[in-house]
Amino acid sequence: MFKNMIVYRIAPQWQVELTQVEDALAKAPFLECGATQEKSLGWVPPRGDPHGPLAESVGGQWILRFMVETKVLPGSVLARRVKEKAERIEQETGRKPGKKESKELKDEAKLDLLPMAFTKQGSMWIWIDTASRLLVLDTSSQGRADEVVTLLVESLPGLSVSLINTQTSPQAAMSHWLKEQEPPVGFTVDRECELKSASEEKSVVRYARHALDIEEVQAHIDAGKLPTKLALTWDDRVSFMLTEGLQIKKVAFLDTVFEGTKADDGGFDTDVAIATGELVKLIPDLIEALGGEAESGVASAAQAVAADGIAAPGVPKAPTAASAPARKSAGGGVVTGPKDVPVDTDPGSAPF
Repeated sequence: MFKNMIVYRIAPQWQVELTQVEDALAKAPFLECGATQEKSLGWVPPRGDPHGPLAESVGGQWILRFMVETKVLPGSVLARRVKEKAERIEQETGRKPGKKESKELKDEAKLDLLPMAFTKQGSMWIWIDTASRLLVLDTSSQGRADEVVTLLVESLPGLSVSLINTQTSPQAAMSHWLKEQEPPVGFTVDRECELKSASEEKSVVRYARHALDIEEVQAHIDAGKLPTKLALTWDDRVSFMLTEGLQIKKVAFLDTVFEGTKADDGGFDTDVAIATGELVKLIPDLIEALGGEAESGVASAAQAVAADGIAAPGVPKAPTAASAPARKSAGGGVVTGPKDVPVDTDPGSAPF
């Protein structure tokens, strides 16, 4: 649970009860793909119990689970079926299908093959910390996160969120920590990092299971290579990989976290309590290590929506250029982020 994290800040005007979240999610439950359906998505019970609640609270932390199912239809198989159909038409009529007809043949071939296609499922954990006003998604893909956040904003009336934006960029901070060998208070630099050149060559240097307090690393930074990934450990309790886009990957809880727990302790409630109990302290410490949080984009987003005639309680109408343009949802909420949205650096590792 929560092996990767993309973190959002929830606007202060969003105040709801867990029952309201449950009612909203119940309108979009996950259903398996139909015979000719390419993709299906929706919400499933986090505990895995059939017909269980779609929104769970453990120690005041809200946990949701999003599920996606897609039909796997290889392009070569589809192309072969289209070719067969086109050849049949040519044999029967003596002419080759035109561009428009070829597109129709492709659609027909897809409908023929979808009922026989294999399905692939993937899920994503979502954590809502109402006290700290954090929304955390268990994914390393910004594209996947955007999809789920958009659905949440559309489903939950008034929800406004913004990607966490820090005063110091992760890349600048990581460069300083490596070059000066001065990790932030409470953190240690581990033995893995990636450095990329900003030049046209886009050269990359990767270190794995290797000491980083060496002149070679500093020389790479002096030559213009910038860190895109850096392994860190927080408080001797949680290790993780920080990326240039402020994504937190490869989260692992160390032995000290489990001291005092019994070997047979486990299950959903224990896993959630351990994970959220550690991460709710790690996240603010990491933000502080990056110079603190910049002005939240949710405020400017709410103002932008209010200026369009959709009022956000408690937010005055005032322009700001600090964040990306707000996107209004059907539920009246907004989703925005820092001016430079993080690059989707590793979409292939996403759960769906």
